[in-house]
Amino acid sequence: MDYEALSELLFPHITKTPDDFEEKYPPRQLKEGARVTRFAPSPTGYLHIGGLFGALTDVMTARATGGVSYLRIEDTDKKREIDDGVSAIINGFDAFGVGFDEGVTGFGTEAGDYGPYTQSQRVEIYQTVAKDLVRKGLAYPCFCSAEELSAMREQQEKEGTAIWGYFGKWAKCRDLTFDEIKERIDAGQPYVLRFRADGDENKKIIFEDVIRGKIEMPENIIDEVLLKSDGIPTYHFAHVCDDHFMRTTHVIRGEEWISSVPKHIALFKACGYKVPKYAHTPQVMKIDEEDGTKRKLSKRKDPEAAVSYFVEQGFPKESVLEYLVTLLNSNFEDWRRANPKADIFEFPFNLKKMSASGCLFDLVKLTDVSKNVISVMTAQQVYDNVEKWAKTYDEQLYSLFTANPDYAKNILNIDRENPKPRKDIAEWSQVRDYVAYFYDELYKPDYTMPDHITAEDAKAILQTYTEVYDENDDKDAWFAKIKEMCEPLGFTPNVKEYKKNPDAWKGHVGDVSTVLRIAVTSRTNTPDLYMILKLLGKEKVMERLNKTIANI
Repeated sequence: MDYEALSELLFPHITKTPDDFEEKYPPRQLKEGARVTRFAPSPTGYLHIGGLFGALTDVMTARATGGVSYLRIEDTDKKREIDDGVSAIINGFDAFGVGFDEGVTGFGTEAGDYGPYTQSQRVEIYQTVAKDLVRKGLAYPCFCSAEELSAMREQQEKEGTAIWGYFGKWAKCRDLTFDEIKERIDAGQPYVLRFRADGDENKKIIFEDVIRGKIEMPENIIDEVLLKSDGIPTYHFAHVCDDHFMRTTHVIRGEEWISSVPKHIALFKACGYKVPKYAHTPQVMKIDEEDGTKRKLSKRKDPEAAVSYFVEQGFPKESVLEYLVTLLNSNFEDWRRANPKADIFEFPFNLKKMSASGCLFDLVKLTDVSKNVISVMTAQQVYDNVEKWAKTYDEQLYSLFTANPDYAKNILNIDRENPKPRKDIAEWSQVRDYVAYFYDELYKPDYTMPDHITAEDAKAILQTYTEVYDENDDKDAWFAKIKEMCEPLGFTPNVKEYKKNPDAWKGHVGDVSTVLRIAVTSRTNTPDLYMILKLLGKEKVMERLNKTIANI
């Protein structure tokens, strides 16, 4: 076979050689040990939480080693692509502050010297490498129709073949002569370009997975498709060319790709490229509510599978990232305790400390993490976040907050910015309920008193308070008045005394405060009551006290 002639027959339009691209995309000038990683999604829908998990792994690996992370869009499968799928991915990353050093930055925009970073714009590169493989006798055209391939698969099933695919005696086009190939091409017969595999099914390859350690698998014997009939590459071939010319050092991807490693290593070696390090991350799992078993997060069943869910609910980006890093490295929580205010990307992330088994995504744990994250924010930070979120998702709350920002910030600052802040808010969507009693437009009165407080006692407490209430009292004077009210009403100002002899009293000072709290807020649990009264003001406090008296 004259492979040089065959390469010209198949690729007469390709005039460049792989060396041209070696020159265009030289090795990166990075320090020793710096890792180059890529996140390479297909624009086939929304950004999945597993995608954010994977992207975060890429970015943190690169940053921890002084390397480079880049975003590549793998859009060679046009059948699965959706309109503006790239924007959905970019917006998902922007919402969580996950930024790449290079790559696609938006619809039709990118940054970096190793682009284009969208595969459909790199066809010349793939065809140049493919032509070189044909020239070396390592690739050939295959004219088998879909019907022929389907019949082959059925026959393999019937014969109980251990491996299914195009290889050995099944590879009908592998040994076509030049004349046979030319005749078919001249007749307009469509074809794909296949890899001429030289693997031995009885031999093994061994590779070191950064997360999972040594993995042993059979060599690749399948003549994989490199270019489809339209000249567009398959995933397998495109990623080999891209990871080489973009100088990727570590391919970090989901564990479902482990079975493809033998064919990828075979392709890297056939092209004469250095094989990158592989790290296969665990799947993101959840406990199924129906049967209690672990399963993959499902786009169909689980709203939290889409990162847009966390945006809509109002989980701060810091909370989601903080939680994901606890899944990535088990030592993160110890580091966070020692570095409570450090940026998450300062954490010395290590791929080797990732678990090889599935990561369990737990919304309850995320909620706890988020409460901690929000609790240490300043009132200004909380206000800014809520304002931004509410503008899109809660118009009424947005209007109320922006009508009087100082009032809103004072509300949010109650029991905040102190050594032991309250942890009441996990999502911005909870703020409406959290602040509801400060706004008549949101407030829904509920005059239900605790079971052990009679209606008469509740009325007596409230009536007495209306007579002694003074909005100018400082906190000590305010609480002193509440304690002074207790004994004449049959309550003890001393909680310990009540616990010693509960039959002697109707209740204690805490019960008196609870009656006041319910009257003003319709809640039994709130932040500091004194500050609530101060913010509401005398007129509003008296109005609510009197309405409660009238409605008990």
